[in-house]
Amino acid sequence: MPLDWPGLMRVGLRGMGLQPDVFWALTPAELQVMLGDPTKSGPLLSTGLDALMAAYPDNDDKDDGNDG
Repeated sequence: MPLDWPGLMRVGLRGMGLQPDVFWALTPAELQVMLGDPTKSGPLLSTGLDALMAAYPDNDDKDDGNDG
């Protein structure tokens, strides 16, 4: 079954607010974890969350291009 890239892009870029470079750097498995797998139930384990947070840390001092 092919992936619905337009749909995934809408969810990732608009819904989740991911930057394009971050979205395209994700593997399909990472994206699936972030979106949640509807065929599985249960929480994201802390080790998985820790790995995602380490790979994509919040960076408040990042220049967002706004001068004001």
